[in-house]
Amino acid sequence: MCNGDWEHTYGITIGNIDNPGWMLDVELSDTPLYGISVKQTDINFHHETEWVFYKVENGKFMARGGPKMLGKMISLFLDWAESNTPLDQH
Repeated sequence: MCNGDWEHTYGITIGNIDNPGWMLDVELSDTPLYGISVKQTDINFHHETEWVFYKVENGKFMARGGPKMLGKMISLFLDWAESNTPLDQH
């Protein structure tokens, strides 16, 4: 959505949490994804530090995950965004 306007008002935030782990927040305002809601989805993998949950709430995609899960969180967002964006918007 970096179109010379959107990124001056909205954006993406990546930070750490104290579980330990990562947070990923993506603003959806003024995008084709705004208004699509997702209830919290929890994913647990093979190790106790390999967990992710994500949801869409208040116009924001929010994911949290374990210390080695940032790449997975970004992939989950991209997969969700591509599956919910009309083909002519790609």
